[in-house]
Amino acid sequence: MDFKLSEDDLMLQETAADLAAKRIKPNAEKWDEEGGLPQEMINELAELGYFGMLLPEEFGGLALTTVSYNCAMEELAKACAGLMVMLSVHNSLCCEVIYCFASDELKQKYLPDMAAGKIIGAYCLTEPNAGTDIAGIKTSAVKKADKYILNGTKTFVTNGGLASVFIVFAATRPEGGREGLSCFAVPKDTPGISVGAKEKKMGLKASDTREVSFTDVEVPADHMIGNEGDGFKTAVIILNNGRIGIAFQSIGIAQAALEEAISYSKERHQFGQPIANFQAIQFKLAQMATKIDAGRLLALRAASMKDAGENVAQESSMAKLFCAQISNYVVNEALQIHGGYGYMKEYPVERYFRDARACEIYEGTSEAQMMVISRQLLKD
Repeated sequence: MDFKLSEDDLMLQETAADLAAKRIKPNAEKWDEEGGLPQEMINELAELGYFGMLLPEEFGGLALTTVSYNCAMEELAKACAGLMVMLSVHNSLCCEVIYCFASDELKQKYLPDMAAGKIIGAYCLTEPNAGTDIAGIKTSAVKKADKYILNGTKTFVTNGGLASVFIVFAATRPEGGREGLSCFAVPKDTPGISVGAKEKKMGLKASDTREVSFTDVEVPADHMIGNEGDGFKTAVIILNNGRIGIAFQSIGIAQAALEEAISYSKERHQFGQPIANFQAIQFKLAQMATKIDAGRLLALRAASMKDAGENVAQESSMAKLFCAQISNYVVNEALQIHGGYGYMKEYPVERYFRDARACEIYEGTSEAQMMVISRQLLKD
């Protein structure tokens, strides 16, 4: 078994690390305080091809493997997790759902501009009363001639204020439960769409998160992604992609926290010597590094299996569950090593601590991941 990254993987990783070090990390704290990303940075990412990383070259994408893509995403997450999740949702959820399930006409309509960063996508799944329970979605899509009329509200929409196209899951047959859900590509400029104010979040503040409401929104029937009634299946398959991405985001945050803890432990002196000399600190660092490596290997396994065309439902949930948990463990230990200074905004571990918490919540809570894993283990 070969655990080494390919030359292409390493090249992408190095390129992303260079971008992160020079352009992203120096501004991450400012973006966190301002609660968003400047258009200049978004334009720069677009010029570098970061909005079409997984798409084939025929649509203007970079045609990266899942492994290469996520090696780059980990580096970006180390610098600014909010920026990374903006790209992750666009690439691994929105672009992927159109590429994998939409008609050729919809692919041609959206994917070239999405790859170029001219169109940013937002994934509208969660509702005020439907999170883990996807089948409980109340947003409706009623067929009327050659259109569907959408009504409902979506919450916690990443890229809500940046998006030009919303990927919306709605009930075309409300009585059908999970079999009654369908998926649509909805242009933002369609009348009846209302985008709420930016949410005031605990962490990931550079990421734009909003509520999006649909009131008698007319969507052409040919903007349905896949077949009517396939929405639940589509959401679950695509979320496997997103969960691998959040696993790598978790690892990126944890790796950044570990590096800060190592650096601080060498500089901070107590009792006449660096605290790195104390076994209590050394053991913390050893545990942190070991858990990060274990998580990264789980995430790489899931990414490699996806590239091989295998079913990754269990593996992506395992990776997401474990990596999110160890990210929170590592940032907590990093803050503890910093002592009182770790609680202050002057030190980046304070931001890592806040950012890591979301990794156990979005794109499926840790409890939801355990449901998926256990069902896979128990199925006949």
